[in-house]
Amino acid sequence: MRATAVRRTALAAAVASLTLLATACSGSDSDAKGDGGASGGKDATSSSKPAAVKALTSAELEKVSLEQGDVAGHKISKTGPEDIAQPEDVTVDKKECEPIGFAFYGVKRGTPVGNAGRKVVQEPKKDESADPEDALAGLLDVTSSLVTLASYEGDGAAKSLAELRESAAKCATGGFTLTMKGSKQKVTKVTEEKATGGEEALAWRVQMGEGDAAAPFKLVSLRQGGTVATFFSFNLGKTGADSDFAQPAAVIDAQVKKLG
Repeated sequence: MRATAVRRTALAAAVASLTLLATACSGSDSDAKGDGGASGGKDATSSSKPAAVKALTSAELEKVSLEQGDVAGHKISKTGPEDIAQPEDVTVDKKECEPIGFAFYGVKRGTPVGNAGRKVVQEPKKDESADPEDALAGLLDVTSSLVTLASYEGDGAAKSLAELRESAAKCATGGFTLTMKGSKQKVTKVTEEKATGGEEALAWRVQMGEGDAAAPFKLVSLRQGGTVATFFSFNLGKTGADSDFAQPAAVIDAQVKKLG
């Protein structure tokens, strides 16, 4: 593996959850099953107002969170205290960029009634006939996601997405710096993408670093009733300023389906 590739992989690893990274690299021998069917839904331009709903408790969110077997070809596990950052763990050099910066690490925003989280890691595709370099590339070409659910009373969920949309718009150019437990990461570009699912959905390609040292990430946040589901994803096999990877559509669809 070339030195530049090693540096790129290290950058992605530093930004993402170490637990997610370890799971992604080790693979899985589970026989997960799931349909990953399309859920449909409205995009971010939807102007419908959310109906008044009772916010789900953390225990209720656990029941509608993804479980092993819900998404074919993916390993799913519950998040632990080490996977979800606390507000004091993350600082952002620009106040207006805090909402989107916090969303990367699952930091609570507003006053949610309940929370739940999952780590979802795509299982690598194995090709016994591939040469060693291609085989290694295949092992790295997996998408890992931190999935968080937060429920709000009244219009809290809609306000959470509105805050996130405004933050992303203000921070799309010029960049900002995140500090996660002493480790600094420079966000150089935030590009809006099309998103579907739930009653309202938002998505962005987030680039950290520049040139060969750049790494793309995907951030998707959607609302179903009074619950906001956020997906922060990375792919170790896709690095560099010109690289990209698809949103974890099967994961998003499966979560929306469970939120109903």
